[in-house]
Order: sequence, then structure tokens, then C-alpha cells
Amino acid sequence: MLLSITTTRRPASDLSYLLHKHPEKVQQVEIAAGAVHIFYPEVSEERCTISLLLDIDPIGLVRRNSGPGGTNEFALEQYVNDRPYVSSSFMSAAIVKAFSTAMNGRCKDRPELVNEPMPLEVEIAVLPVRGGEEVLRQLFEPLGYKVGFERHPIDEAFPEWGESRYYTVRLSNTTTVQQLLSHLYILIPVCDNDKHYWVGQQEIGKLLEKGKDWLPGHPARELITLRYLKHQKSLANQALEMLLQAEGESSEEDTKERKLRTHDLRLLAVRDELLLTGAHTVADLGCGEGKLVKLLWAEKQFERILGMDVSFRSLEIAKDKLKTDRLPPHQQKRIQFIQGSLTYRDTRIEGFEAAALVEVIEHLDEPRLAALEKVVFKYARPGAVIITTPNAEYNALFEDHEEGRMRHSDHRFEWTRQEFETWGRQVAETHNYSVSFKALGEEAPEVGALSQMAIFITKDTSYVKR
Repeated sequence: MLLSITTTRRPASDLSYLLHKHPEKVQQVEIAAGAVHIFYPEVSEERCTISLLLDIDPIGLVRRNSGPGGTNEFALEQYVNDRPYVSSSFMSAAIVKAFSTAMNGRCKDRPELVNEPMPLEVEIAVLPVRGGEEVLRQLFEPLGYKVGFERHPIDEAFPEWGESRYYTVRLSNTTTVQQLLSHLYILIPVCDNDKHYWVGQQEIGKLLEKGKDWLPGHPARELITLRYLKHQKSLANQALEMLLQAEGESSEEDTKERKLRTHDLRLLAVRDELLLTGAHTVADLGCGEGKLVKLLWAEKQFERILGMDVSFRSLEIAKDKLKTDRLPPHQQKRIQFIQGSLTYRDTRIEGFEAAALVEVIEHLDEPRLAALEKVVFKYARPGAVIITTPNAEYNALFEDHEEGRMRHSDHRFEWTRQEFETWGRQVAETHNYSVSFKALGEEAPEVGALSQMAIFITKDTSYVKR
């Protein structure tokens, strides 16, 4: 079994610095099932190739699997199998053993190379792929790889026997060496759909560590997770839950570095206010495509989250983005989406400790606000209600501003700060709530901020604490 990595970045010989292997030496490292030979078939300024030749000891493999803890699934598997002759999880073990420093993102002599994307070509022979070409493309193409392959027949002497599941695979991409190695480490055994060792809880840590930079957003992450964890559904559910949380989170440093859109800032501000209420159950009324629901789902404080919208299409998009049908059972119980209107009483939205209406009220004709007010504040009556709406005064700063023109064609009205506060205080007084107001986004002199928020807290309940 041979794995070759090639670059044409000049000087191509820099690859040896990244992989910490001298081009003039043939080196060897030991793994449990045999030896890994590391050598350079070609080294020049224009092109450099490093190869891993995996030499599995079939007799040692039988002895290893026949004792306690062996992975045989039938009596003769230790004698009749393809493990000594294919690229499998043994190759992943070889990658870690041979290139551990590179996988950890370290390069003492040329540290600037670690984060430099470079043209890389990979050839893997022979790789078992359960699912064939479709699975190969499904796994590698979303990561930017151009995929080529040659499928081998079961027996060249008997072509009528058909094709085998064994491929010589060629991949090309412009990426960092560290990323390439992490992709291969995880996806080689995923292609094989098997592992040579017992899979336990510690494998979740390996998966999340090696896949942290790319797996949360991979469209085939469920397939990858299930196969990598050898179809142990309890482990896969745990891993998927952690991956989904990772996808919804971003580090403080990333948040500071990127410029968030106003809508993102608005959603984050609403999430933070809901966290401050201490509520454990939340209804997002007018949830749209579920962006706020996704933020709330990442917070363990919220034990039950309801998303309601009048648009069936928006709800379908929200479910698809969150992949609610693939969540672990205990997570499916946390999230629910329903179709409904806020101008009619609906018992399904009653009993929640908090509710949010993010840029919702301006889509109703003003005379219908009275119906929404009763539905939310009289009947549903959550302990806390967070409402945001555009600030009409800020419109004057837009380059294409026209007097009386609203920001969106579906807006029925847009209020000034005074109009919003007048309405908010009237609602609070009528329904026994206190209310406070906050600006959302950067503020400009005289016109205020782009958007505005009202925070209603009921006076006659004790389960919401600020």
C-alpha cells in the first residue's frame, strides 16, 4: 500500500521541511501491524514527491487479532481478509506516526510554510471504497479536491466477475500540508468503512481534533462521523452534537476580527438578552430560516426552543439547515418548528418563559398590531419578550434614501425611536410588564442606531430573573 504526496510549488523541496523527513534518506517507523517506509522518489526545485510504503506483517496481524480484544467478526477473518494489502486505518496510523509534527502544525526551520496553501497531489493505492465513485466525490470534492481514480477488476483473468471495491485514487488541491494530512487521516478509513481496532469514546476526541477546521461545515459530516466511529450510533450522536455546537460557535478572536453584518449583530444581541433573562424555554416568533434558533440551540441554558413562522418554505429551510431529522433524539426534543400566525391565538406558543420577535412587527399592518399584542402579551404571556424593529430615522443616512420610502417592500410601517417607545410603554402598561429600550448597531448623531430593541419583563411572575 502506497501513499504519495507531491507538490510543484517552487522550491518544491521545501516539502521536506514541512514533513520533517530528509530527502536523501530512506527512513522507517514502526506501527503495531508492521513497518512504514518513508522515501522520496523525486526531489527537485520544480517537483517533490514523498511516499509512504506500508508493509503489514500478515502473521503478526493474525496473532494480534486472535487474542483478547481482537476485532475478528467471523472465525476465519484473521486468515481471509484484505488488511495486509490495502490502504485502511493502518495507513491513518502510519500518517500519524510518520508526520506527527506536520499534523500538529509545527515546522522549526521554516515556520512560515505551515499556513501556506500550496498545490498538492496525492495518490493512494490501493484504497477500498464502499460506495464507489459517489462516496469518493461526496467526501473529497466539498474540500476542494479534484478527484481522479482507477477502479480495479476483481480478477483481470476473469473480467466477467466485474469490478472490485478497490481503487487507485488521485487527488489534487491547493491547501496546507497540515490540512491535507488531517483530511487523509480521517477520510481513508471512512472510505474503507472499517477500522482495525476497537472504537471507543476516545475516538470522538480524535475525530474532533483532526477535523475541527473543516468537519463541522462538511455536507457529509453525518456519513463521515458514522463511518469513522464504526457505526456506533451512540458515539456518532455525541460527536454530531459536539460538531453542531462547534459550527454555531465562533471564538472571541474571530468575532472581533470579522465585520459582522447588522442582522448578525441583531441576532447576537437578542440571544444575549434572552440569556440574561435566565429563561430555559424560548419561542422565536417569526423565526424565518432559523438563524436565531441556531444561535439559541448552541446555548445549553435553553432546554426547549420553538420556532414559529407563517411561511412553510422558511420553516423547511430552517429544518434543513439545522438537520433536525438527523439530530440525536434528546436534541430533537429541544427544537420544534410550527407554522402559525401571530394575529390569532395559538395555544402552542403559550407557557414559554421567554419569546423573541426579531424584525417582525413592521411586516403587519398597524391596525393588526392590536391582535398581535393580545396573542403575545395577553394569551401567550411569556415572562420576557424581546422585540426589535428598524429605526426609521436612520433611513436618512442611506445613499439611495427617498422620503417616505421603506427599507423593504414588505414593510407596512417603520417607526421612529419615539414612536416605538410610545407603543412599547403602552403595551407594557396594559399588560403589566416593565419595558426598557436599547439601540442596535452603530449610532449616528441625531438619528440614532440602525435598529432598536424593546425588552419587556412581566411584573407578575417569578420564574424570569435578571
